[in-house]
Parts: sequence; structure tokens; C-alpha cells
Amino acid sequence: MKSIDRLLDRFCYNHPRLGIPNLMLMISIGNVIVLLLDIFSNYTFSMMLRFIPGAIFRGQIWRLVTFIFVPVNENLLWFVFSVLLYYSIGTSLERTWGTTKFTVYYLLGAAINIVSGLLTGLFGFGWMETANMYYLNMSLFLAYATLYPDATFLIYFVIPVKAKWLAWLDGAFLALAVVGNLLRLNIPMALMPVLAVLNYLLFFWSDLSALFGRTRYRVQHKASRQTVNFKQATRKAQQQKGYIHKCAVCGKTDTEFPNEEFRYCSKCNGYYCYCSEHLNNHVHIQ
Repeated sequence: MKSIDRLLDRFCYNHPRLGIPNLMLMISIGNVIVLLLDIFSNYTFSMMLRFIPGAIFRGQIWRLVTFIFVPVNENLLWFVFSVLLYYSIGTSLERTWGTTKFTVYYLLGAAINIVSGLLTGLFGFGWMETANMYYLNMSLFLAYATLYPDATFLIYFVIPVKAKWLAWLDGAFLALAVVGNLLRLNIPMALMPVLAVLNYLLFFWSDLSALFGRTRYRVQHKASRQTVNFKQATRKAQQQKGYIHKCAVCGKTDTEFPNEEFRYCSKCNGYYCYCSEHLNNHVHIQ
């Protein structure tokens, strides 16, 4: 699976004409049109577009595509905010990746949502909405937060929060949805969130592997025998002597001067410690 993201990159590079320019603009306009038609029809129009497996199995196959244009939130204020947000995120990803890669990412996410929704419909949820834009939008945001972790968003237009922390929060909600459905023994609904963001995992597998690899290395390093023995020896020396580092010239210790930097000289014959003042201003001991 490590090479899947590389294969996807190579596919996008070799097929530059597969991209749909301004795809996110089309999606956003479609959302606006559906909401306006919903308002004029007392919110009945979108019912003909939602992803309901039972209706799809009976021949209403247009729902396989039209669910993408159904707004997740019908509150007007939050709708405007979410459309502008995801339009901005989508166009940023398209500029960074190129039109083809962004198109493949989005359409692959939509295809996975379709498969997940249909499979969920086969397990007794045929007349429920089993796929919508929520998880597809989440996969867009996760991709953006991975590429731009320090980008800042204003929560309620006031509180600044970095994208990486919001991504971790989204991941926590995703995990809670999975765990909650597992506790209710609702396996199909538990798998749906995971499958719905599978496109993110496929495109960023190498990055995620490297991240968790570094985290595992830090944990192993902290728990290694060498690190533990060093920390124990350091604590023992501090208890016996009252300090850990002491300048061989002036006698300063890290206990008396906690903000002082101490270094060991590589040119001296032995382990001799010096403060920052005498590190480059002492006679080397041979």
C-alpha cells in the first residue's frame, strides 16, 4: 500500500487531460442551486437527489451523482460559510496539485462514498441516506490540513486555530463515530466513515507512514535502555553532587546558573565541561 499514492501521482502525471477545471466552483454553484430550489419547494426538492439506496435500486440512478450537490447544512448562515470554505480549500488544492490530481482525488472520494453507501444500503439501511457530502468534505479538509498544517482558521470569525489542530479534531469525531457504531454492533455504519475518507488515506499513505514512523521512533528512543540508564545516571549524579554540569575553569554549575549553557570540549583529553564563556576560551587539557 505504500506505493499506491505514488501510482496515483504517476497516473495523474501521465493523464493531464483527465482533469475538470474549476471542479470545486461547479460543485459550489450546484449546492447553491439545490438550496434555492429547496427553499422554493419547502425543502422537498433535495429529497429527489439524496443518496438513498432503496430508491437507487429501484431505478433512480441519478442519485449516484446528485447527492454531491445536496447541502449538508440547510441553515443559511452555515451553508454560506461552508460553501465559501470548501470552495477556497478546493481551489487551493487544485493550484497545489494541478487540475488532474485534484479531480482524481475528489472523484475517487465520491466513488468510494457511493460504494460505501450502496454496501450500507444492502445491510438493512436501504431507505436511509447512507452517503452525503460530510465525509467527502472532511477528506478535502484533511488533505488541506496535511499540506498546510499551519494555515489559520477563525472559529466563529474570532478564535484563530491552526488547520492541523482542526484536522486532529475531525479525526477524533471520526473515531468516535466508528467506536459508537461498533458499541451498538452496527458494523456497516461503523465502516462507512472509514471507507468515506479512504481517498485521503490512499493519497497520503507515505506521509502518514513517515509521521507515525517518527512518532514510534521517539517513543522507542525514550523507552530504550540507553536513554533510561542515562536519565538514571543523571538523576543519581545530581543527587550526589547537587549539579550535573560544572565548568572546569570558573566552577559554575547548572544548579546555580540554570539558564547557562554548558558544553564538553572535544579537544580536551577527557570529559571536561565548560560554560559558554570558557568553551572557546580555555587551555586544552592533554
